[in-house]
Amino acid sequence: MNPKSPEARKREENPFDGLKISDSDVLLSLKSRNPCPRCNKSRMYFCYTCYVPVSTLEGRIPFCNLPIKVDIIKHKREIDGKSTSAHAAVLAPKDVNIFTYPNIPQYDEEERVVLLYPGTDACTVPELFTGRREKQSYSDHLLAELPHGYNVGTLMKKIFNNNQVHRICHSENLPIDRLVLIDSTWNQSKGIFADSRLQCIPKVVLQNRVSHFWRHQKGSPRWYLSTIEALHQFLLELHICAWGCDEKYVSVLTQEYSIHEEQNHLQCKPYNGQYDELLYFFKFMYEKLHRLYDHENLLAYKRPMEVK
Repeated sequence: MNPKSPEARKREENPFDGLKISDSDVLLSLKSRNPCPRCNKSRMYFCYTCYVPVSTLEGRIPFCNLPIKVDIIKHKREIDGKSTSAHAAVLAPKDVNIFTYPNIPQYDEEERVVLLYPGTDACTVPELFTGRREKQSYSDHLLAELPHGYNVGTLMKKIFNNNQVHRICHSENLPIDRLVLIDSTWNQSKGIFADSRLQCIPKVVLQNRVSHFWRHQKGSPRWYLSTIEALHQFLLELHICAWGCDEKYVSVLTQEYSIHEEQNHLQCKPYNGQYDELLYFFKFMYEKLHRLYDHENLLAYKRPMEVK
């Protein structure tokens, strides 16, 4: 899809159409900073060191239950207030842990854990289920043209093609228990990735998905995702591969749907937006930024789709 086409521009205007994300009016109502209930430091929406909402937001923001545990390894130079890894820890506190490098858990080779990192030895999410590698190159991970909010690659294209909902892998159980992500710039991530404690972990790669992160990284393409986008994308692929996608959720991608309907977070149920709340703060900040600045003038959205 031409990034300057009318269809692409329409998606850029509201990239979260169809996702089941709670209303953020409660965030808009905050006019000043509030104390963190743990460290008492002044924060706006949540504490990015304690990973809890500010006092006035306690019990007023959504929480998300994840089907696996998530460890985020953050580079020590990554600015806490600008990193989206805190979004995951605040919105999924039972399942997400954040570590600052060189503090890394010791992973056993027998553990069912994978590291989200691209490379020639990385498998795709469907291959986690099948246990076999398909002959393909990164050119196969092309951006698919899908309804609003789901420009997420050839895997999703198979699922939503002709509105046919089916399971790709027909699994009753997930093939992993834990996901590890590196939270840093691309250049910083290489140093963390080289750590021997991570080298023993199998690698997995996502289908390409256009990033809507507002922070610019020179030389990186538009499909380099922020940490919270990458986590959401991985869980989406993992869940749909195992248990399919609810028909209502497929229709959500093309028409308005009430996000206030009670969500079912149980495993073994077709995907129906269970992890979309992970983008709660991300969506709010994206929209807030775009009220202040013209989308076309932001360098982050002028990045090419591929690295030259």
